[in-house]
Amino acid sequence: MAEEQQPFSFTPEGGSATNSTKDYTGKGTATYPNGDIYEGQYVNGVREGKGKYTYNPSGDKYEGEFQENLKHGIGRLIYSNNKGEYYGQWEQGLRHGEGLYTYANKDVYSGQWSRGKKHGQGTYVFNDTAMRFRGTWNNNEIVDGEWIYPNGTVYRGPFQHNKPNGVGRFEFPNKNQVEGFYAQTIVPNANPEDTTLNIQLEWVTTKHN
Repeated sequence: MAEEQQPFSFTPEGGSATNSTKDYTGKGTATYPNGDIYEGQYVNGVREGKGKYTYNPSGDKYEGEFQENLKHGIGRLIYSNNKGEYYGQWEQGLRHGEGLYTYANKDVYSGQWSRGKKHGQGTYVFNDTAMRFRGTWNNNEIVDGEWIYPNGTVYRGPFQHNKPNGVGRFEFPNKNQVEGFYAQTIVPNANPEDTTLNIQLEWVTTKHN
């Protein structure tokens, strides 16, 4: 049997509990039938301005700006159980604009977003290796830019599937350069139910400087 939901409840600041936010402007606390809780500003009955929203049952928490009931403006979403967090700009409930996302494994992406996806100029830092991808992103994938190693070596060129692909060059700390190209080969997974894209890279050198 499905768990019975509680009725919607709203308590305006300094007032008594009611079951509606209609036409209300000011601060208040709402508890929704699914257990979500909002504490913050309202304008004409909708979430508008600064507030805090706690999601049930996940425990995820958003604190920041709202517009027409949606996350909009500057805000921070903290995922429960150390699953990461995002701080930056929002538009109509989605990550949009400039923002920083810290993942559960401590990887960090800092840069531009569009409609919830990495899009535009940004840098992704891998926590376990300290390597960085810096460049142009499209639909959550880097498509052109730099692969920066901790020792100062830099690869510059195009990317596909978040891996180098095509004509590029390595630049080393001693000023030497190596030009060539990366070729990608998709290797079938042994487990047909595994949908992970397994890509093998091959580098071919065409010129030394």
